[in-house]
Amino acid sequence: MTDTATLTDPAVSTHISGWLRDLGSVRRLAAKTLEAYQRDLAQFLNFLALHTGGPVSIATLREMRAADLRAFMAQRRQDGVEARSLARSLSAIKSFFRFLEREGVLATEALNTVRTPKAKKSLPKALTVLEAKATITATDELEGRPWVAARDMAVLSLCYGAGLRISEALSLSRADLEGPTLRITGKGGKTRMVPLIEPVRAAVGSYLELCPFPLTRSQPLFRGVKGGVLSPRIIQLRMQDLRSALGLPPSATPHALRHSFATHLLGRGGDLRAIQELLGHASLSTTQIYTGVDTERLLDAYRAAHPRS
Repeated sequence: MTDTATLTDPAVSTHISGWLRDLGSVRRLAAKTLEAYQRDLAQFLNFLALHTGGPVSIATLREMRAADLRAFMAQRRQDGVEARSLARSLSAIKSFFRFLEREGVLATEALNTVRTPKAKKSLPKALTVLEAKATITATDELEGRPWVAARDMAVLSLCYGAGLRISEALSLSRADLEGPTLRITGKGGKTRMVPLIEPVRAAVGSYLELCPFPLTRSQPLFRGVKGGVLSPRIIQLRMQDLRSALGLPPSATPHALRHSFATHLLGRGGDLRAIQELLGHASLSTTQIYTGVDTERLLDAYRAAHPRS
């Protein structure tokens, strides 16, 4: 991570620490998001120190102009940074200045005139229904140890059948399976309830019957071959093997199964707001990207089948 200790005075460094504590405890941002925000702010303050010819002080921040921020954004773009990352950087910088304003340290209008770069929206790469089902059931053919095959099938079933992130699936315990729904703690510590359909419950049940390690109610459910907590990397490697065996594209990842869950629900008439709740998206606009996926599939089918396409 970029170090700003030598490029900011002690007062600014103290406020940075306070800002990060606020993001973690009040806004409850995920650890990786906090790291990204800290890195983005450090890059800007390093630029500002070089741009102004000395360590960044409160006075430096108070006198900052919109042109300074635009110069930073332009340099980052010249370095090949994409619009999505630039937008996150600007979000981090604005967050820090809003914190300083709330603390009564300074107030600046410079940020209000800088527009957020528009990121090109990329559609999630969903699998077809047949590809998703084949991915889950083909684990038996690639793994000679029945309990490991059952484990991998259960994890992938949770990604596709319940729309879980791989980290969410691997954090489950036996206690989480005792009701008709799963209580999932997702990004930012937010919880949601997800129905556990019978095929997914059966896949997890098969794994529990075959697992050679004792599992308490509160411990993580999925285990590695030596009994430790299963690493996401193991499932990613299994998916890589499945891609090769089934001839799937590189975009076929465990997370693609989550995308497929949402896309297939929407294609069968699922309510967008309900899908938002199932996925744990904070904003409906995040979920709305799946309407583009479904429309694209419809157009592909039309072009392939219509005699005048």
